[in-house]
Amino acid sequence: LVTIFFLSLETYYIYRFQFLKLFEQLKMMKKWLFLFFFYCCLLTAKKGFYIPGVLPVEFHVGSSVEVKAVKLTSIRTQMPYDYYYLPFCLPDGELQYKSENLGEILRGDRIVNTPFALNMDIPVKCALLCAKNNVKTKLSAAESDLLIEQIRNEYRVHLLVDNLPGTTKTQLENGRDAYMHGYALGFVDENKVYLNNHVHFIIYINEVSTETYRIVGFEIQARSLSSMQYVPNSGKSCSWNSESEAQPLKPGVVNEIYWSYSAEWRLSPIRWASRWDSYLSMRSNQIHWLSIVNSIVIVVFLAGFLGLIIMRTVRRDIAYYNRLDESLDDTMEESGWKLVHGDIFRPPRRATLLVCVLGTGIQLLGMALVTLGKQRFA
Repeated sequence: LVTIFFLSLETYYIYRFQFLKLFEQLKMMKKWLFLFFFYCCLLTAKKGFYIPGVLPVEFHVGSSVEVKAVKLTSIRTQMPYDYYYLPFCLPDGELQYKSENLGEILRGDRIVNTPFALNMDIPVKCALLCAKNNVKTKLSAAESDLLIEQIRNEYRVHLLVDNLPGTTKTQLENGRDAYMHGYALGFVDENKVYLNNHVHFIIYINEVSTETYRIVGFEIQARSLSSMQYVPNSGKSCSWNSESEAQPLKPGVVNEIYWSYSAEWRLSPIRWASRWDSYLSMRSNQIHWLSIVNSIVIVVFLAGFLGLIIMRTVRRDIAYYNRLDESLDDTMEESGWKLVHGDIFRPPRRATLLVCVLGTGIQLLGMALVTLGKQRFA
């Protein structure tokens, strides 16, 4: 970012006259440009009125509810992965990646469709994924080793329903419920790796009118179920004999597993406008110390670099002034960094606007600090 800034600044100084000339031409054409953009906005008003997550989406009973995958993240590594980087079941047809905004791109999100088939207010007891003719899914030795590596690195899977991220409920020591983003890919017990091959979706809905609902919560419960416990039924439905045995992954060999999911719908009194309140109690097990140290090192390096430049400039000016004869100091005009002291008492242009901007910024900063402090110690 610093390199891009300096390159942009250098480009501006080189071509500043061309930029000024272009700006003057645009200034003369601003009336026609305004009319052109206003006309374009009118043409696209029907398609551009909805921003995802801003307006509520209402689902009728039986209508399709799409589950999307976001990414894979870990608290042990800094590398996020695409959902299909691991050998998950693919949906029918082509993969459809969502066009993302700048924030999603910077977070490393890669939102894509999944094979989970959900319909509003229709529960799913157990359904198999990518199991043609009820045949188990075979993971090659390379795929098994990749899954084992990511489970040991504590990777979590992130899913979306109606722009709500999936969460896993945990309980704190004081008995309060807390939520964590995504669900664990698996777990390690006595140096053995187990895969969470079954996910149970709990979707909270709020009734708007008769047989019309809005989604206000999305919870995921991941389980590890041994393929020996599954009982495939007709179609893609299934059941299991026992939930006590987990699905182990053996390194370096072919593993046979079942991928499955289930879903239930629960009525909730939470209104759509308050559905993000529960996400304020999100917690994380560890802090990304590597990112913090990296940011501190960059700030210290840039501060030292700028300080060195300022010190060299000031030292050169001081040495220059000291070499001059004292009799010439009274007649010589001040130049360089010594002119800064004259700007302290100079009133700025548009002082009222400056005061308004500073006041608003301080107010927003104070509100943000108070909100974060209240949430931290609540």
